[in-house]
Order: sequence, then C-alpha cells, then structure tokens
Amino acid sequence: MAVKIRLSRMGKKKQPIYKIVVADARSPRDGKYIEAVGIYNPIKNPAIINIKEDRIDYWLGVGAQPTDTVRSILRGQGVFYRKELEKKGLSNEAVNEELAKWRQAKEAKAVTVKKKKNKKSA
Repeated sequence: MAVKIRLSRMGKKKQPIYKIVVADARSPRDGKYIEAVGIYNPIKNPAIINIKEDRIDYWLGVGAQPTDTVRSILRGQGVFYRKELEKKGLSNEAVNEELAKWRQAKEAKAVTVKKKKNKKSA
C-alpha cells in the first residue's frame, strides 16, 4: 500500500482550508484518510500552517511520500532541515538552536522582501 502525505480540501466555496493528511494513494482527494497531521490556510496573509512535526517525522520515517505542495510546505516549516541536522548527529538542543537561527533568518528575509515590494509600489 502506497501512503501519501497530501492536502484534503475543506471550507466554503472560494475560501479553501486544507487538512494535511496521511492517506492511501488510491483514495480520493477528500476521501478516507489514515491520520490528519496538520492544517494549511492559504487565505490568511501570511498563510497559517499548523503541523504535528512528530507525526510527520513518523510517517516520513515509515516511507510515506509527500506530494509536491506538501513537500514545499514542510520545507518552509523546517521539517526537512531538522531531519538533516539530526542525521549529522547533533543533540536535540543544538538542533533546536540551529532551527531557531534558521527561522529568524527566514523571517528577516521576508521582512526585507516586503520592504522592497513596498518601495517599488510607492
């Protein structure tokens, strides 16, 4: 059985909210799933993403394949970066420190991009 980590659409018409779910690859998009591991709301600015990192790590560890969209969401949240740091043999404290630095750098970059965008529009 091929297991995928993918999005399942919820919400009203023209106002989507997505559940990040673990499901059999053969099941339909909004059909039966094994476990819900997060929520993604692209309508809000910035987008709201809540994931259960421990469950995502478990499912990736047992061979579940994320779809392209979910892979980019997880990459943006630092899930794959955490796995890379853990493979290097760093302690949990060191991994958490590196992730905090990475998130601060990512936030700072987003702020500078937003400032540049505002200057161009003005």
